[in-house]
Amino acid sequence: MPQHPSALQRPPGRTRRRQGVGLVLFALAAAVALAALTGTGNARAGTRADTPTRGGELKLLGTSDIFNIDTVSAYYTVSNLLERAWTRQLVSYVNAPTFPGSIKLVPDVAAALPVNGNGISADGKTYTFKIRQGVQWDTTPPRQVTADDFVREFKLLCNPISPVGAPGYFTSTIVGMKAYCDGFAKVKKPTVDGIAAYVSGHKLAGVVATDPSTLTFKLLQPAGDFLNILTMGFASARPVEYDQYLPDSAQLRQHTIADGPYKITSYTATKGFTLERNPAWTQASDPLRHAYVDKITITEGLSSTSVQQQIEAGTGDMEWDIQPPSQDLPRLISAGDKGLILGPTGPYYVAIGYYLALNQYAGVMKKKLVRQAVATAVNKKSIVQILGGPKVNAVSDQIIPPGNVGFVPGFNAYPANTGGGNAAASKALLAKAGYPNGVAIKILSSTSDPGPRVAQAIQSSLNAGGFKVTLVPVTQTDYYGKYLTQPSIAKKGAWDIALPGYIPDWFGNNGRSVVQPLFTNPGLGSTDWGGYDNPTENALVDKALTARTPAQANKLWAAAQTFVMKDAGYVPINVQKWPIYHSARLQGCNFFWYTLSCDVTNVWIK
Repeated sequence: MPQHPSALQRPPGRTRRRQGVGLVLFALAAAVALAALTGTGNARAGTRADTPTRGGELKLLGTSDIFNIDTVSAYYTVSNLLERAWTRQLVSYVNAPTFPGSIKLVPDVAAALPVNGNGISADGKTYTFKIRQGVQWDTTPPRQVTADDFVREFKLLCNPISPVGAPGYFTSTIVGMKAYCDGFAKVKKPTVDGIAAYVSGHKLAGVVATDPSTLTFKLLQPAGDFLNILTMGFASARPVEYDQYLPDSAQLRQHTIADGPYKITSYTATKGFTLERNPAWTQASDPLRHAYVDKITITEGLSSTSVQQQIEAGTGDMEWDIQPPSQDLPRLISAGDKGLILGPTGPYYVAIGYYLALNQYAGVMKKKLVRQAVATAVNKKSIVQILGGPKVNAVSDQIIPPGNVGFVPGFNAYPANTGGGNAAASKALLAKAGYPNGVAIKILSSTSDPGPRVAQAIQSSLNAGGFKVTLVPVTQTDYYGKYLTQPSIAKKGAWDIALPGYIPDWFGNNGRSVVQPLFTNPGLGSTDWGGYDNPTENALVDKALTARTPAQANKLWAAAQTFVMKDAGYVPINVQKWPIYHSARLQGCNFFWYTLSCDVTNVWIK
């Protein structure tokens, strides 16, 4: 999921030919924060009082403004945090104290989850939802959310003004979506009237409201992760009143209508938000959100140091778009501060920290033996130590993180490298590849800490393994904007190895959000940075996307990812946890992976 740029640098290219973005570059700032952790001390999860209390004001503090408010285009972690409060989707996630519990799909606006034989057709290509009664828009008078409100949202996803950030999730699954989107892109006058004319004049065959309380999706092929796609903010209900505004326009931002427990009562760009109770919302209509606090305020324009100071002092409660400053983490850890949480707890990780993208457009990385030599030589443990040690990181030998469908316990395609690198085995592979005296390569290195330290550690282990490594330092902005998103630069041989990272859009059955975008469809704007393109891998991914059962999905995604690891398409380095901090007066904070924070709809003020 793309994050706010104060938390990381997001790649600008988002459109996919067959799949959505699915993933996002891991937050550099989070890595900076984690780098301060030396592995000493104990971070404690926030304690939860026995009895929640209602009332009070929840204060979020941060640095920067949101990019999009309109649900059709909002695609950042802070968007998820905000949308949790004022929007609702057919399917969502429960606020649970454990990671496995928090990734479980549960009905939201849907009265129940469709299952095979009851809501999902025998061929797995038709999903039918019944709308939960009592879910209402904050209008005068309040109005029931209907199936047509969801159709309206899906028909606006590909609008030419502010389109969906991950179109491939929808164009590759829903019948008629690609043709509908292709036509929408050709609208010559993207005015309110022009957009309305296209929407009213073109049917979307795969999204149909058969009656006000029944919504049907028709899929191109079975998709075991389709319910996960429907959890995203893009799949929110959309009120008819929005038809009078351009998508995500300044006018729409000042006239939002809520169906969640809170409504946006004020928004000032670069300054912040105020949310108050939505009088049309009822607890009986919402199994996921308790809405304990009366008011939520979001203040922007502060420094990370000021945010931390205010939260510790109790004049603020939660971070909006940042993590605790790196210089404060050792102190918080040594003090056993209960406000510091490293999430998720247990043997789970929310981010693919670093991995090596290998340039297969040009140069020596086109040779499999050379790529395998890199995988054999790299010292992954040194990166784990740079980024804070084993309390917040773990060495990774596969691209799917632990706890997700397709993860293979104990799998390592290069057992000669147990994490610390194997120089002798690497040199042997290079000699077999025709480079007995070593080979020169270039590593693209971000100039923002800890980028230089990570690149130097990798340089050291690869040099020991027979490579002759030159670092190519570039700014964090140029790293993605001018290099990784531009295949033409890779084709010129400007770099051989790059060091990106990702956070999946969902967890569990998330191969569509991990394996597919990383290892298929290279090209302009693709997240297949190195240009990896193997017909066997493509076929494995296509087959995995159609899996009907969890067991099938696990087997097929495991096959897809182990193939690409054996082929050394990319080299995983580590997985990471995420640091957050909250005030002493804030209670009920479980790390909620969906927002990379506390769940604002389920915390309360002591």
